[in-house]
Parts: sequence; structure tokens; C-alpha cells
Amino acid sequence: MSRWWDKYGLGTILMFVALAMALFIKQTQASVLSEIYYFIVSPFQSQKQLVIEDRLTNARILELEQQVTELEQQNQQLKQLLNFTETQTAKTIAAPIIGRSGDRWWDHVTLGKGSQNGIKPGFVVMGIGGLVGRVTHVTPHTSKVLLVTDATSRVGATLSRNRQLGYIQGKGSSKIVMKFFNQVADIKSGDEIATSTLSKLFPPGMPIGKVKSHQRHEDSTSEIEIELAAPIDILEWVIVQPFEPKIGI
Repeated sequence: MSRWWDKYGLGTILMFVALAMALFIKQTQASVLSEIYYFIVSPFQSQKQLVIEDRLTNARILELEQQVTELEQQNQQLKQLLNFTETQTAKTIAAPIIGRSGDRWWDHVTLGKGSQNGIKPGFVVMGIGGLVGRVTHVTPHTSKVLLVTDATSRVGATLSRNRQLGYIQGKGSSKIVMKFFNQVADIKSGDEIATSTLSKLFPPGMPIGKVKSHQRHEDSTSEIEIELAAPIDILEWVIVQPFEPKIGI
């Protein structure tokens, strides 16, 4: 008997232990193993969850910070626009820019106000700094504005310092030029340009921009590049000013 026990005793004990564990696991539906697994992996899962929650919290904070910055920028632009409005004698209409074409960024913009707000074709559009364009089409709730930077745009202009006359021509980009009717020698960088008394589409004296560079052509005419006073590419609000074009007069 002792020989048999020496030979098979340990194996028999292990077998009974294994059978007992199997029976126990079956009776408890493996809940013990599940608990053991939970205690082993739960610290890692908790850490992972904390990382996820931290990332989500940081993302939310960044979102709120961006919203605050955006509201501050809009508020600042509206304040500047209201200050500009107070300097205008004619009744004006503040309007948001709600649309512009990506491939024709410098040609047209769409305003979020129209005929129901009193806007009519021919009205002049100003932004912070100076002239933006004029209204060409109107619906009850929107208005289309031809920008001074559009290639088809022409604006009668004058060099304020010496009253030399010419016209502003758009180039479909941030660059616009002024061409003079006569040869002009007295042109300086920084000279201010405004709408002229001869303009039929805009009232006189509206600020347009400043001389950036000067070029003289072979036919003795002068052409200057103008830096616009109004940052047309980033404007979100504009002022619409009533004006009756003098076309046909």
C-alpha cells in the first residue's frame, strides 16, 4: 500500500483538488475567477479611463476657450463698427457677411439683410476702415455686394493731398490699383485715396486706402498700387449706407 501511495498518492491528491475546483467553479458560475480577473485588471482599466476622461476634459476646455476668443473677436469688431457708425451722418444699416465664394473671395459677398431691412441696389457698403463695395442685388432677406477688389469694379477716386483725379480698378485679389486721367508726378507712399466728387456710384470723400507703390507707364500715365483701408478679407460685419447712384445723369 505504501508503494502505491508513494507512486500515485500525489497525483491522486492533485486530481481530487482539480475536480473540487472544477466543481466549485461550476457551482459559482465562474464568479470567483471573474472577481480575480477584475482585481488584477481593474487598476489598469481605471488608469486608462482616467486618461480618456482627462483628454475629453482638455478637449472641452479648449472648445470653450475657442468660443470665448471667437466671441471676444466678434464683440471687438462690432464695437469698432458701432463707433464707425456714430461718425456717419446718414442713416446706416449694420449687416453681417453670411456668404462668400472660396474661389471668388475678392469678388462678391452676401449680407444677411435685404429689402425688408431697407436695403436697395446701389447702396454703399463700408467696413471698419473704409470703402468695401456697393449693393448690386437684393432679396427680402439678403443682399449681394460687388467688392471694390472685383476685376469689374471701377471707383472714381482722388489723391487727397493734391486732388489729382483717377479711378480705382480691382484685380480680383487683395491688390487694387489707381489709374490717373493725367500724368501725375507728385505721388508719395502713404498718400491717402478717397472717392471723388466725379464718382456716380459712390458719395465723395469716402476713404479707400493709401498709396503703396507707384509705377509710370510709357504713355506717361501713372498707376499706383493701393493698400485698402478696410480689411475686406476678414470682415464679418459691414455698414450699408443709403445712396442713389447718379447713373444716367
